[in-house]
Amino acid sequence: MPDFARLNAMVLGVSKDSIASHSRFQKKLGLPFPLLSDADSDVCERYNVRKKKTLFGRESMGIERTTFVIDETGRIAHVFPKVKVKGHAKEVFETIAGM
Repeated sequence: MPDFARLNAMVLGVSKDSIASHSRFQKKLGLPFPLLSDADSDVCERYNVRKKKTLFGRESMGIERTTFVIDETGRIAHVFPKVKVKGHAKEVFETIAGM
């Protein structure tokens, strides 16, 4: 994972999963950043990432994996919708470095 601290940037993960689930996931993958639980979907709703999804012809509500770069003033400076994991950390790092 790129050294985001070098850019004075903080990485946080947010999902609807429980704190216990996050803890297991973080240990399993050795993630060097905090994972926050949004069990009541408040953050997901505010950031508009709860979307209607279709899987095998069935519709349901789910979370669209999205990365938000928030600048030092609290403004959303960049949005990466429909994130694919491979290469994403590097892409975000390069975007922040170029700001």
